[in-house]
Amino acid sequence: MRVSRSQAEQNRQTVIDVASRLFREHGFDGIGLKDLMKGAGLTQGAFYKQFESKDDLAAQASRRAMEHATRRWSAVAAGSPDPLEAVIGLYLSTGHREEKMEGCPLAALGSDAARQSEKVRGPFQDGIAAHLEILDELMPRAESPGTQRKAMAMLSLMVGAVTISRIVRDEEMSRDFLDAAAGEARRIATS
Repeated sequence: MRVSRSQAEQNRQTVIDVASRLFREHGFDGIGLKDLMKGAGLTQGAFYKQFESKDDLAAQASRRAMEHATRRWSAVAAGSPDPLEAVIGLYLSTGHREEKMEGCPLAALGSDAARQSEKVRGPFQDGIAAHLEILDELMPRAESPGTQRKAMAMLSLMVGAVTISRIVRDEEMSRDFLDAAAGEARRIATS
């Protein structure tokens, strides 16, 4: 049965959305095309009509995930009287730690992305730049210059803390990593 162009594009967007979540949950190599397409409610044969390769899908899904993450930061910042604190609180929360499918792709896929092609790593670099821009804009300016370096330190600290908090099995230790990172992120921002 032939699918309209409109339906084909809708299916393509669905596959990108599903892949974005499933890659964050399982890693790029942790899920096959058959299961990705099944998650989107489509057959594996439909994949090759929509994408050049799994690498092509991984790049598009990574871009979607990074864009979602930066929009989320912007939304929480816009809705708060203390935007930087809102971003730190959102990111370094136990709720974010638990949301692997919808959470930050840097924490979920960072080390995996480093081993991928340039095509897949590109969206991560763009997303990192967008995250740094948000942090830079939210940091207090009066205290000192050098907010770009502070933003880099904060992002590194925050991503690392979420990653470690997901690894450790001890709940108290996991929360301690998030709390310690939140305190240090606040210190960096105001130093």
